[in-house]
Amino acid sequence: MRIVSELVQRGRYVDELEVGMRFSHRPGRTASEADNVLFSSLTMNTQALHLDAAYSATQPFGQRLMNSMWTLATLVGASVSQVTQGTLVAQLGLDGIRFPAPLFHGDTLYAETEITQIRRSASREGQGIVTMRHIGRNQDGTVVAEATRTALMWYSDAAPTTEASS
Repeated sequence: MRIVSELVQRGRYVDELEVGMRFSHRPGRTASEADNVLFSSLTMNTQALHLDAAYSATQPFGQRLMNSMWTLATLVGASVSQVTQGTLVAQLGLDGIRFPAPLFHGDTLYAETEITQIRRSASREGQGIVTMRHIGRNQDGTVVAEATRTALMWYSDAAPTTEASS
């Protein structure tokens, strides 16, 4: 079989991004009880609202909540293949993190990213600083998470080439 062309999955270089560009990351990720218990245990977060069903049933939401750090990590992670895979130098920061509604076991998290600012790095040749807003919605469209992320990324003409990305 002859390969006519080969496409390597990667994110976007700075020069391929524009302010206002939006990405809808699919598929969504359905949150499970196992995700919640494992993530909470791995991160030493013993919050009863994540782990104790009987206790959580007596609290305002009436059930266990997904660990908000799982929600944030999954929200940002969902963006990687379309935005930063192989084009990221470093994550510089996260701001404006909010969880306006809860995420529960069985809910599906859908992620969106909007590019809000782009500028050349003043100190790092061939790199730029990209600010993006991540929004997570459940299956009903309710916003369950928001975060603004700032990343140092490569311009296409300066990015190192590797066997995996060439």
